[in-house]
Amino acid sequence: MMQDGPVQYDIEHKHVTVFPGRTPGCPVVYLNTFAGELPAICEALQKRAGTDLPAGTDPGDVLDFTLAAITGLDWNHDLAPWDCPPVFKNGEPCTGGAQDYLKVLTEAIIPKVEESFSCPACWRGIAGYSLAGLFALWSLYETDLFLRAASMSGSLWFPGFKAYAFSHKPKGPLEKVYFSLGNKECKTRNPLLQTVQENTQAIEALYQSLGIQTVFRLNPGNHYKDGDKRTADGIRWMVEG
Repeated sequence: MMQDGPVQYDIEHKHVTVFPGRTPGCPVVYLNTFAGELPAICEALQKRAGTDLPAGTDPGDVLDFTLAAITGLDWNHDLAPWDCPPVFKNGEPCTGGAQDYLKVLTEAIIPKVEESFSCPACWRGIAGYSLAGLFALWSLYETDLFLRAASMSGSLWFPGFKAYAFSHKPKGPLEKVYFSLGNKECKTRNPLLQTVQENTQAIEALYQSLGIQTVFRLNPGNHYKDGDKRTADGIRWMVEG
């Protein structure tokens, strides 16, 4: 049987919190996120499941999956597939470190998380919000370890990513991919960010053409509204069914 309660690791300067599922062989979802967002995401997962479980109930006890949340990320480096100048005046550039971080994730974090499983997970998923949503999709082209993915308010405006998605094929078989955005995210004066909804829907249509089950949800609000709830919705859709 899996352990009760969350287990924590520090791996290659990243912090990993694992909420085990109830049953051996249940799915495992890897979520790249901020430490400050994790409690709200866990609470949202509980509420989205429509349960009356006590406060603090682990996500795995709600939907029966293992959640491995990775925090301590250098957001604009670890999750960026290649360099990108600052999007906003006085903003920080993205310095493409995703390849190095993916190596840490696949060769150090995943083996450590799964070494305690009594039997292999039936599938792995990867999820994230904003740049972490971009990373989730990009990783599908670089490794075959993930069968499902969820990109919530994913930074699919990222220069060159749409062309990359259309000129490459995912490494392994994919079952389900979730997409969501806020309905105000493309309503901006920034010409780069204006492309986010068009790009997201084009990539979703591409995945559908490949026979992958997808959904695109347009949520009320801008990029910063209800990130915890949007993340929970994406994970729940990915895990159920």
